[in-house]
Amino acid sequence: MKKLAIVLLLFVVACKPPADFQPKEINWDRDICVLCLMGLADQEYSVQLINSEGKTVWFDDIGCYVNYKGSDDWKKFVRDGEYKSWIGDCETGKWIDAEKANYRFGDDTPMGYGFGALAEANDSTFDYNTVVQRIKDGKTLRDKFMKKKKMGKMKCGEGKCGGMNKEEKE
Repeated sequence: MKKLAIVLLLFVVACKPPADFQPKEINWDRDICVLCLMGLADQEYSVQLINSEGKTVWFDDIGCYVNYKGSDDWKKFVRDGEYKSWIGDCETGKWIDAEKANYRFGDDTPMGYGFGALAEANDSTFDYNTVVQRIKDGKTLRDKFMKKKKMGKMKCGEGKCGGMNKEEKE
């Protein structure tokens, strides 16, 4: 009886269809970043992570993806280590392999990390591993982005609420 159960189990496992790692289309009215919970706004900077079951989680910025990778939630989602990640090319919007893409620095990205993916390398692009290290080291535009967001929310003028006086600007 045990042999039959083992044979049936092997048959079921062997018949499992291969994972569909092809990029999915964004559902603009419902897909959100799994890390920061912001709605996806730009395919040019969105990242999708697909696991071996064909399930997808989304990120609105490569910085959110990098910060999620290796977390307990990542380990639960990518249980068997098989996954594929896609990012929108910042010039064309076409999906490219996020971990093989080339990245330029200085883009105005949804969460302010500043890295835009490109299919082709040039003299000023970084590879994926360099981008990961720069994000971990804080070498991003995130601080500038956060200051801009905080100042933009203030409803007061110069010299109030932390705003600079005209003399301080010069």
